[in-house]
Amino acid sequence: MTDAGTNPAAVPQREDEDDQDLLTYSEVAVRLAEEIEAQNTLVTELEGAEPVDAERVGRERARLAALRDALERNSRRPINDENFERFFGYRGTPRYES
Repeated sequence: MTDAGTNPAAVPQREDEDDQDLLTYSEVAVRLAEEIEAQNTLVTELEGAEPVDAERVGRERARLAALRDALERNSRRPINDENFERFFGYRGTPRYES
C-alpha cells in the first residue's frame, strides 16, 4: 500500500536537477514518503502479530502520525521570493546570468 499522505499518485519523485549535497524540500519529501511507507508497513505487521504488543503499536502509530505531519508541513511552505527573507533572515538578491 503506497501512502505518501493520502494519494498514491502524489508520491514525490527525486528531481534530476536538485543539488544532492543539499537537503532540499523535494528531497525531504521523497525521504519522508519512503519513511512513511516503511513505518506504515511496520504498523500493519505489528497490528497483525500475535500477541499484539499494544504499547509498541501505540508508539509506532504515533511516529507514523508525526511523519505524516512533517510531510504536510514540508509541502505547504516551500521557499519562494516572497518568504525568502523571513525564512533566512536576510534579503535575497537573485543572480541572473547573461
